[in-house]
Amino acid sequence: STSFFLKLILMTLSVILIIFVAPLFTKIAAAKTLLPIVAMILVFDGLREFGFSLNRALEQMESEAFTKAITNVLIVILGFLFLTLSKTAESLAWSYTLGSAIGFFIMIWTLKPYFKNIFSNFSKNLLWPIFSAAWPFALSGLLSGIMINTDTIMLGWWRSAQEIGFYAISQRLIQIFYFLPVLLATSTFPTFAKLAKKENDKFKNILEKSISIMMLIGIPIILGGFIVGNELISTLFGKEYFPAIISFKILLLTILLVFPGALIGNAVFAYDQQKSFISFLALGALGNIILNYLLIPKYGIEGSAIATLGAQILSTGFIWLKMKKINNFKTLPYLKNIVLAATIMSFITFVLKYLSMNLFLNVTISALSYFCVLILLKEPLIKDIKGAIKIQTT
Repeated sequence: STSFFLKLILMTLSVILIIFVAPLFTKIAAAKTLLPIVAMILVFDGLREFGFSLNRALEQMESEAFTKAITNVLIVILGFLFLTLSKTAESLAWSYTLGSAIGFFIMIWTLKPYFKNIFSNFSKNLLWPIFSAAWPFALSGLLSGIMINTDTIMLGWWRSAQEIGFYAISQRLIQIFYFLPVLLATSTFPTFAKLAKKENDKFKNILEKSISIMMLIGIPIILGGFIVGNELISTLFGKEYFPAIISFKILLLTILLVFPGALIGNAVFAYDQQKSFISFLALGALGNIILNYLLIPKYGIEGSAIATLGAQILSTGFIWLKMKKINNFKTLPYLKNIVLAATIMSFITFVLKYLSMNLFLNVTISALSYFCVLILLKEPLIKDIKGAIKIQTT
C-alpha cells in the first residue's frame, strides 16, 4: 500500500512534467499534441509495471506473462482497428492508450486480493525505508531513459522530422532485441541477490554462463543483421526507409554491450555497489549528450548512432571492470564455439542472400544451421539451456 502511494505521487509528477515541460524539448508541433495522450500511457504502463513487480515478488511470473500477452495482443488489434478508421499518429496513440488501460485493469483483477483496502493499509513509517531502498534503481532507470531518448531529442534540434523517423525505425528494431537480456536479467537477479557475498564461486559460475548465453544469442543477431539488414528494412518498412540502414547496422553493435551489460549491472546491484553503477551510468549518459552534440550536426542519424555506441562502451566498460574487481568473472573461454558457429552461419546467410532467397526463410535456415553447428561442437551451453527449459516446463 505504501509503495503504491509513492508510485501515485511520482506518476503525478511525471504527468506534470510531460504536459508542461516536455513541449519545450521539441520543435515538432504534431508531437506536442500527442503529449497528453503519452501522459496517460505512462500512467497505465507504470501502474501495470507496479503489479508486475508484485507478481515477481510472489513468484507468479505466469500471471505477468498472461497480462503482458493479452495487453500486447489488444494493442496490436486496436492499432489496426483505429488506423483503419483514421490513419494518424493520434489515432495510433489512442489505440495504445486503450490497450494499455485494459492491461492495467486485467492486472488489478489478477491481483485483486492485494489491492483490497490499498489505501487503508498505508503506513507513513515505511515511506523512508522504501524510498531509500528504491532510489538507486529509480536513478539508474532515469539515466537509462536519458541514454535511450537523448538521441531523438537532440536530433529534433538539428534535423528534420523525417530523419527522426528514419532513426526511430532503426532504434526500435534494436530495442526489440534488448528485451532478451532484460528478461534473463530479471529472472537471474533473485539468484544473484541470494548468492552475493555468500557463495562467490557459484555466483561467478552463474554470471559467466548467463553472459555467455546472451552472447550466444547476440553474436549471430549482429552478424546476421549486418548481412540482411537492407532486406529487413525494405521488407518491414519499404525502400523509402533505406536511409535508416546505416544507423541500424551501427546500433546493432550495441548488442555486444547491452546484452552482457544488463546482467553485469544486476550483479553489481547484488553486491550493494549501486553508487558505482549509477556513477558509471551517469558517465555514459553525459558522454552520450556530448557525442551527440559533436556528431549530429555533421553526420545526422549516423552520428547519433555512433554517439549511442560510444556512450555504451563508456558506461558498460567501467561497469564491467568494476564487476571484475568484485568477482573476477571470465567470458572469453566460453566464446570459442559461439564465434565459430556464428561465422559458419554468416557464410550460409550470405550465400542464401546471394541466391535471392526469401528473407524469413533465410533467417530460419541460418538460425537452424547455427544451433546445429553448436550441437555438433558439443557446446556445453546448449545443455544448460535445455536444462533450464526443462525446469521451467515441469
